[in-house]
Amino acid sequence: MMQNTQPGYAPRFDAPSYATSLPVPFVRASLGARGVAYLLDILFIFGFTVLLTLLITVVGVVTFGLGWTLFAILPASGIIYSAITVGGPRQSTIGQRLMGLRVVAPESGGRVDIITAAVHALLFYVAISTFLLWCVDIVFGLVRSDRRLAHDLLLGVAVVHAR
Repeated sequence: MMQNTQPGYAPRFDAPSYATSLPVPFVRASLGARGVAYLLDILFIFGFTVLLTLLITVVGVVTFGLGWTLFAILPASGIIYSAITVGGPRQSTIGQRLMGLRVVAPESGGRVDIITAAVHALLFYVAISTFLLWCVDIVFGLVRSDRRLAHDLLLGVAVVHAR
């Protein structure tokens, strides 16, 4: 551990690089911040889908129509967006980043892999597609002190405030 000294402050020791940066217990994320992050992400997913559509169109023209079969992946663009961003080094979608949130594995505080991030997004979209499942998901967040939703619990992830 390295000692960090600043003038006028008591010496502070930094945690080793392999140690988790999250305190235990975690600082839970509010459901309101998660809701606003989702609304922001809708805009980013729309932009991502537009870019994907343009790319597939160009590939389709170059391949004389064969590449247009890639349009089948457009319905999954939200899941792809979440998998890339949450499974990436910043551990959050752009909307979550703007709201100061990140997704972690609660036991270790470490990163979530890309497959877990994709399944997390898939379960979220399944939950919001049905009103009853969405209500059950939200009730889990309201009654739990750590504000984890049902799809968070199923996958063993937590949405916490980024530090």
